[in-house]
Amino acid sequence: MTNPCVKRATCRLCGESELELVLPVVATPPGDHYVSAAEVNVPQETYSHDIVLCKRCGLSQLAYTVNPEILYRYYSYTSSISLGLVDHFRIYAREVLARVKPPKGALVLDIGSNDGSLLRAFQAEGMTVLGVDPATEIAQAATRSGVETRAGYFTKELAFKLKAERGAAAIVTANNVTANVDNLGDLMEGIRHMLAPDGVFVFETSYWLDVIEKSLIETVFHEHLSYFSVKPLEIFFRRLGMELIDVQRVETKGGSIRGTVQLAGGPRTASPSVKDLIALETQAGLYRPETYTAYAARLDGVKNDLQKLLGDLKAQGKTVAGYGASVGVTTLLYLFDLAGKLTFIADDNPVKQNTFSPGHHIPVLPSAAIYEKKPDYVLILAWAYSQPIMKKHQAFADGGGHFIIPLPKVTVI
Repeated sequence: MTNPCVKRATCRLCGESELELVLPVVATPPGDHYVSAAEVNVPQETYSHDIVLCKRCGLSQLAYTVNPEILYRYYSYTSSISLGLVDHFRIYAREVLARVKPPKGALVLDIGSNDGSLLRAFQAEGMTVLGVDPATEIAQAATRSGVETRAGYFTKELAFKLKAERGAAAIVTANNVTANVDNLGDLMEGIRHMLAPDGVFVFETSYWLDVIEKSLIETVFHEHLSYFSVKPLEIFFRRLGMELIDVQRVETKGGSIRGTVQLAGGPRTASPSVKDLIALETQAGLYRPETYTAYAARLDGVKNDLQKLLGDLKAQGKTVAGYGASVGVTTLLYLFDLAGKLTFIADDNPVKQNTFSPGHHIPVLPSAAIYEKKPDYVLILAWAYSQPIMKKHQAFADGGGHFIIPLPKVTVI
């Protein structure tokens, strides 16, 4: 891909061209492109977030693909900074091993392994591990920490090389990765090749039903190309000679699914969860365009309420800061038109501190700034983590400060 942004003509899962625009979402710069002070006067290009629905298989997906070299060249997210994720991976590894029961020392391959947090949990249980991740510096750091990681994109071609070098994998994992891949067919053919005959592919990804029902709109950003539900995934795996045998709903990222896949004709019996969730999705209207019209109206209502609140506070001479500088926060800043409304954004990640938000260039400061600058209100942009953030900063509330939680409805505490 040489163009910075290309419109998809076909569905990323089934390849059909019957794509219907169901949810226009405001364009933003790449959500993780926080800039330095030297770059604040440089305009940043914005790219579409429009979501289309495949009328054949039911996959919701971005209409446009931004060149991955633009998105990932300076990727800064690491798993260990996400609240609770390391503990989640520790439990995840134990649950997968208890179900799959591979021999000690068998190979676990993690695609998009990031800083090795998940593989470290498998390592602790006696497994041999190998990661693959395109972020070169993060991959090198993971290897130095004891988790061998190949820097690069996982493809069918790489899968053939890895299997020749390391043998088949008992378990292949990909967590919050499959949604980021444009060529899913090549990815899955590579995974199919890597798997031992009795091996499994386990993935976690944001669940589109939760995004709609819980208003998790901040999970819509350029890296997330596909918004998965169970029905299109079941069709996709079956077409590739694989079988989706289990789907669990998990709390990660506000609402995700953990799917387990084996080769067609594999040794494990499919659980009822696959059919049950497909029925639930259909009942919820996930494959009907009018569902998204209603969703957009709900988001517009939140925007109107938030704009009124912030306008009233400004008229009273009150100041408002934000809290949270993740990739998804950029979506919220643009969706709710928060340019000029926040004096600064606080964040606990040192990588983001003393930078400026994408496009709007709102300063990002350490969370101590809410005590130094003393805003009257803090708008929790990382609202899925509102409870631990408010608990951590109880002193702000005790000193007379107030928190604003924007979703699923505007709430002042």
